[in-house]
Amino acid sequence: MSANQDGANLLEVRGLTKIFGTLTACDHVDLNIAKGEIHALLGENGAGKSTLVKMLFGSLEPNSGEIFWNGQVVRIANPGFAKKLGIGMVFQHFSLFEALTAAENIALSLDDGSPISTIAAKARALSYSYGLPLDPESLVGDLSVGERQRIEIIRCLLQTPQLIILDEPTSVLTPQEADKLFETLERLRSEGKSILYISHRLEEVKRICDRATVLRHGKVVGHCNPREETAASLARMMVGNEVKAVVRAPAEGIETAQPLLEIRALSRKPATPFSIPLKNINLNVRAGEVIGIAGVAGNGQGEFFESVSGEVLQQDTASVRIRGKDAGGLGITGRRLMGAAFVPEERLGHGAAPRMKLSENLLLSRHATDGKVFVGAGGMVKSEAIYSAAQRIIKAMDVRKSAPDPEAAALSGGNLQKFIVGRELDRKPGVMVVNQPTWGVDAGAAAHIRQALIELARSGSAVLVISQDLDELFEISDSIAVMHNGALSRPLPIAEATFEKIGLLMGGAEPGHAEHTLETA
Repeated sequence: MSANQDGANLLEVRGLTKIFGTLTACDHVDLNIAKGEIHALLGENGAGKSTLVKMLFGSLEPNSGEIFWNGQVVRIANPGFAKKLGIGMVFQHFSLFEALTAAENIALSLDDGSPISTIAAKARALSYSYGLPLDPESLVGDLSVGERQRIEIIRCLLQTPQLIILDEPTSVLTPQEADKLFETLERLRSEGKSILYISHRLEEVKRICDRATVLRHGKVVGHCNPREETAASLARMMVGNEVKAVVRAPAEGIETAQPLLEIRALSRKPATPFSIPLKNINLNVRAGEVIGIAGVAGNGQGEFFESVSGEVLQQDTASVRIRGKDAGGLGITGRRLMGAAFVPEERLGHGAAPRMKLSENLLLSRHATDGKVFVGAGGMVKSEAIYSAAQRIIKAMDVRKSAPDPEAAALSGGNLQKFIVGRELDRKPGVMVVNQPTWGVDAGAAAHIRQALIELARSGSAVLVISQDLDELFEISDSIAVMHNGALSRPLPIAEATFEKIGLLMGGAEPGHAEHTLETA
C-alpha cells in the first residue's frame, strides 16, 4: 500500500489544457499524486500522456489550468525549475554521451560544481544503497542498456526529487532487472517519495502501482486501483472498448516446411568502438513460422537487423539466403525484390522520412517492388495509385491522423509505427523481419500488429521478430532464440520456453547453465 497516511497531495493539477493548432492534446486534465505513492498514468498512443508529463517537467507550458505543489500554485517554466522544485524525470530514450564515463554524464546534469571524484563517490554509494550497483568510472559506450538506465535513475536520485516520473522504465530490461527496479521503487515509496509511472505493460502496473489515472483522447476517463482491475479491464478503459486477444493458431508442418530465411555462420566485425560484433550466427526461419529474438537492447540486435536487411552487405553471399537464393551481396532493394520486407527499430528517420508525406514514404520503400503500380511510362509517378495505397494501409491499421496525407513527423510515434508495419504487411511478403514491432504502441494497436504477424506467417511466410518485450514474444512466437553479446542461442520451442529460462539467457547464462540454474535453485 501507499506510504501516504494523511491523504496529503504532493502534486495536483486542475483543468490542465494544452492546445497545438486545432488539436487539444490535453483537455482540462485533473490529476493528484499523493505523497508516498506509485501512481500509474495510462492511455493509448496519442492520449496525451507525453504532453501532460512535459508540462509537469517544464518542457511545455499549458494554455490553461493550474499546477499545485504541496498545496501551493506553481508555474513550472522549465526543467531546471522542476528539478529545484523536486521533480525528476527518467525518459524512455536516454540522454547519455557514450564517450563519457557514468560519473561525467551525471555531473553534466548537476549544478553544485562538485569535483568528479565527489560525484563518483556519491553515485557509487547511492547506487549500492538502492540495489542498482554502478561503476561511475565505466564508459557509457561499454555498458548494457540496463546499466545505462541505472545511470539515468541514479542521476535523477542525486537531485533528491520528491516526485520521480518514469516513462516506460522496463522496456529495456530483463525480467530479473525489472524485478530489481520494482524493489527500488517500493523502497522509494516507503521513504515517502512519489512516482508517476507510465507503462503499456499492464501486469506490472497491477503489481506495483497504488492508483491509476487513465487518459483517452486528451481527457481523463477514469481513476482506479490497478490491483482491483484485470489487464483486460485496464486496456478497455484505455481504448474505450474490448481489446481482442491475440490468437496463435497451431503451426502445422513447420518441421518439414522450406526455410525461406537462412542465416549461415554470419559474423561481422564492429563498425564503431561501441558496436557489437556478430559471432557465427546460424538460424533458419521456415514457411509458416514466427521466430522471436529476445535480448536486452545493445547486444547486437541492431547489427543483426542491418545484416539481414541488406543495410550492411556480407562478403560471404551465402551467409544470408532468401527463398533458397544467396542474398548476402544484395542491398535492401535487392532483398526486397526477392520477396523480403523489413521494419527497422527507429521509425522516424530510419523507417520513414520525417518531412515527407505518408504516401511519399510509401513510394520510397516500394518504388522497386511496386514499380508498375506506382510508376508509369517514362518514370512518371502515379500519384493517385500511391495515395490510394496509402489510404488502404491507413484504414487497415487504424492510423490516427490530423490530415488525409500528413507528414510522417506529424503522427504520434505509435501511429507512425502502425503505418510502417502496415506498409510492409500490405505487400504480403514471403519473408518479414521486424525489429521492435510494437515499441511504444498501445494495447489495442499492439494486439492488431501481433495478430497480423501471426496471420502472415500462417499464410505461408517466414516471420522473424526482434523484440525486448518478452510478453510479446511468448504471445506470437513458435520458437524463441536469445541474442547476447553478439551471439545467438538455439531457438527454443515455445512449449519448452519459460520467462526464467529466457531471462537467464538474456543475462548471459549459457543455455545449459540456465537450465541447470533453474533445476538447482
